[in-house]
Amino acid sequence: MFNQLGVIGCGLMGGSFALALKKAGLVKRVVGYSKSPSTTEAAKKLGVIDVVAESALLAVSGSDIVLVAVPVSATEPTLKAIRHLVKPDVLFMDVGSTKSDVVEAARRALGKQLPSFVPAHPIAGKESGGVQNAEVTLYQGRQVILTPLPQTNAALVQKATDVWSAIGAQVLKMTPRNHDQAFAAVSHLPHLLAFAFFQSVAAQPAGRDFLSLAGPGFRDFTRIAASEPAVWRDILMANAAELLVQSQRFRQALDGLEALVKSGDAVALEARIRQISEARANWQLGAPWQPNR
Repeated sequence: MFNQLGVIGCGLMGGSFALALKKAGLVKRVVGYSKSPSTTEAAKKLGVIDVVAESALLAVSGSDIVLVAVPVSATEPTLKAIRHLVKPDVLFMDVGSTKSDVVEAARRALGKQLPSFVPAHPIAGKESGGVQNAEVTLYQGRQVILTPLPQTNAALVQKATDVWSAIGAQVLKMTPRNHDQAFAAVSHLPHLLAFAFFQSVAAQPAGRDFLSLAGPGFRDFTRIAASEPAVWRDILMANAAELLVQSQRFRQALDGLEALVKSGDAVALEARIRQISEARANWQLGAPWQPNR
């Protein structure tokens, strides 16, 4: 059990982590800080945190586990603000959706204290953020990716693994680069496509009429286009290089299908669709990840 959890960023992710640790009996007290005072006040009223901290540094003071749940662009200034209280025996984690940039930010901000930081990415969330949407079960049955560096304290990596496992998550480890390559393909590009696709329909002269006819397939396909703009701005910019690689791969696949449509070759088009359909049918959510060798 931890004596005190310090949460920096009491929104959906940080709030859900706090609730989960409380329910599991893993923490005695939760101290929270958010840039917006109204957020921390709401978090206290909802029972997500026990004490409101007036600064990120005060949220760390006295804590033996700290979760930095801020936008990835805010990682470096946040770590700089708390680095004076980063101690070797205290577990520090983030929840950022990109990892190479977070790791580099941690290198610059923490210096010799870098071994205390265990980069983490929980594969969980909702379209609607905010502490009011925090859920005690948000991380149950979800994957959490840890991307420790060679110098990361091995005992803290194990502690991070134990904490996430205790609240029901499946913990995987990979390098920051492998993480960013994988999530550019399966998360960041799908969001980019959803934004572009919804815009392409809605911006047409008859777009409103088209949208009035849309069914469940359209709803499901565009669900993530309602995601938080500032969060996804930061993610897409932070992982731009890997995202653009995946975008080009998508263009090639789309060009191939368009070529078959233009050619009028129905047999070849059906064969291509069948191949894709069977691959999708055989895919299992949460199947073990294997890095390319």
